[in-house]
Amino acid sequence: MNNKVFLLGSTVLIVLLLFLFVKVPVLYVSYEGGGFSIKEDSFEVSWIHSVEKEPWMETYEREGNRLYLARTRFKTFGAGTPSDGEVIPSNDGFVHMKIDREVESIDLIVSTNVETTLTTDSKEYRLYEMVEEYENVIIEMKKLPLWEYLRGEIL
Repeated sequence: MNNKVFLLGSTVLIVLLLFLFVKVPVLYVSYEGGGFSIKEDSFEVSWIHSVEKEPWMETYEREGNRLYLARTRFKTFGAGTPSDGEVIPSNDGFVHMKIDREVESIDLIVSTNVETTLTTDSKEYRLYEMVEEYENVIIEMKKLPLWEYLRGEIL
């Protein structure tokens, strides 16, 4: 009987320790007063270019606990356009570029003027409706405790 109680107690203790100390790398979006995690391994950030008034999209991918700018799409070359990417042929009116550059974080200033939006396979986050005008939004890899990760979206 004592062995069964000891075994059960040890198992519960190990599970509790796992929930407290094991950390899971996740994509995390944070802003003043809130944030949420993204479970998908890729997402797109899009906005309307402030000068050209044309859409600009960047696709990011997570590999393990690293974040990469995989590719970008825009209408024309100009100031701020990547110059070291590989142009991918397309017929949709956009310039497509393969970038594959590791980034530590994505730091966005969100505005209704440019309709800053984050899109995953399962959801569209209209950041410009979620935060105050010109608020800073940061997207980065973060290590969350297992219990927090299993809890789901963090708001």
